[in-house]
Amino acid sequence: MTESATAPARTPAVDALGRALSAEHAAVYAYGVIGGKTSGPLRRRATAGFDAHRARRDQLRTLITQRGGTPTEPDPTYRLPFEVRKPADAVRLAVLVEQRLTTAYLELAADRDPALRRIAALAAQECATRAYGWQPEIGAFPGMNRDGAGSDATGSAGTGSGGAAPSAGAESPAPDASDAPDSPDGPDAAEPAESADAQPSSADGQ
Repeated sequence: MTESATAPARTPAVDALGRALSAEHAAVYAYGVIGGKTSGPLRRRATAGFDAHRARRDQLRTLITQRGGTPTEPDPTYRLPFEVRKPADAVRLAVLVEQRLTTAYLELAADRDPALRRIAALAAQECATRAYGWQPEIGAFPGMNRDGAGSDATGSAGTGSGGAAPSAGAESPAPDASDAPDSPDGPDAAEPAESADAQPSSADGQ
């Protein structure tokens, strides 16, 4: 009998778990960078996020193994969407990481297994909460500007508030370090390590 014939077939649940695991690997790396560019309260927030994503990562590894799959290992390094040079950049990266993790868990939340749906829903909720903690701002819904006024099909704002509604999908401007919650109370930390498990200095490692 060939090796391929004896290997367990991959299931949609294992595939979805694998994609969520890959996202968590990237999140752990990103939070190492975030911790390296923050200090004070922001550093503590980064450490908490790092630990939370490591815990989810390990949970996903176990779930994949229990279902006959093989968990993927993290890449040595990950390309960041932009250069992180100051605390404001770190806050922006943290928000982006949490938003993308929320999307990754939404796929898993559609699985037929109620236990997986619950895990995915809780994980997505935690990601959304952390994103709001980093940047306490809720974007406008499609067709609505920030004051709640509707817009017509051309995109112009309806009565009740001046100005055009923002286009769907438009990103909010990156926060200045002075606008970020819990602004740092010290100089930037050292450059982040290059390993996949780079982490804030207060973390204990894997």
